Amino acid sequence: MSTLAASSHADTAIPAQSLARGMAGTALLRIEQALNGTGTWAGAHAAVTAAATGPADASPRASLFYGVPALAFVLHAARADGQPRYQAAVTTLEARVERIARQRLTAAAARMASGTAGTFNEHDLVYGLTGIGVALLRTAPASSSLDAVLDYLARLVTTPLILDGDPVPGWWSDRDPDPLVPTPGGHANLGMAHGAAGLLAFLSLAAISGRTVDGQHEAIASLCGWFDTWRQETADGTWWPEWITRADLRAGHPARQGPGRPSWCYGTTGIARALQLAAIADGDTARQAAAEHAMAAGLSVPQLGRITEPGLCHGIAGVYQTAVRATADAVTPHIRRRLPGLAAALACQTRTPAPSSSLLTGSTGIGLTLETALHHPPRSGWDSCLLIT
Repeated sequence: MSTLAASSHADTAIPAQSLARGMAGTALLRIEQALNGTGTWAGAHAAVTAAATGPADASPRASLFYGVPALAFVLHAARADGQPRYQAAVTTLEARVERIARQRLTAAAARMASGTAGTFNEHDLVYGLTGIGVALLRTAPASSSLDAVLDYLARLVTTPLILDGDPVPGWWSDRDPDPLVPTPGGHANLGMAHGAAGLLAFLSLAAISGRTVDGQHEAIASLCGWFDTWRQETADGTWWPEWITRADLRAGHPARQGPGRPSWCYGTTGIARALQLAAIADGDTARQAAAEHAMAAGLSVPQLGRITEPGLCHGIAGVYQTAVRATADAVTPHIRRRLPGLAAALACQTRTPAPSSSLLTGSTGIGLTLETALHHPPRSGWDSCLLIT
């Protein structure tokens, strides 16, 4: 592990260090397999070594899914059985994750002080401070840097913005959610990967683990109120739009007329898990039951028919993994009753070769989910990178 010298060059990506698409994700699979006895530690070490090729990227683009925080997350997973593997590298990486967090927080504070909108790259799970917070919660849960991230997120959620006379949430994103889907004036992203569900899940998981700061429970309540406002009820069950535009805010209802796919990243499955976690954090059994009912409705055969991919992000693997974690915490039987059909759908869709080897959309994530199906719960805690546990 002599390759952990820091890199600060933002223009030279190191693909192996990508948890989403590179060898870091493969290493996570090999670690889970080694912990379960379906693989070897020699294989896991080879994958870890390949992921750590080149200087560990500590540039401004480093995130839970890339660079120093991603490698710290992977090496922490390798120690899930209590063995102090990679101790020197872990110590070095943990310090660098804290440094990255402080740098990102300084930039976020300057943006907030300006009164302008940011983008979800600042605060989200995949690119932003929520993801870096996940890395800290996993690797350094007693750190002051984690408290600083929680404080920033609480202020982000509870401090609205006024843009062109319109009140918008502090986590409003001044960019399009997709290059093919313009949102003039920005949007409020509701998804787990890039938006409000991710903020809610992380704040709730930290509270459940005993890490709280002033304003954190107020932020959880504010986000729950947002989801209450934009919840849609149809014959298909409860659903939420993927994002809210300026036009939607002014109209008081989303332009979308019906539910999309019930995926982890943007759909009812991920949002319902975030709301379930918020209810657990607040001890609100009525809200928890409602969240579980919403998730179960999204797991019906007609709703699952909208899932056409096998992977974690948009596909059946992510839905299955989220539902399994939700079932373990459930106070109602609704989700558990859907698991046999969901397992059958997982088996059916994963027979087709994945389009890539990536964690989020390809065979690595599918492999990790299939490990869960055989050996529950995941011994490495790999799925904490999805904010579902």
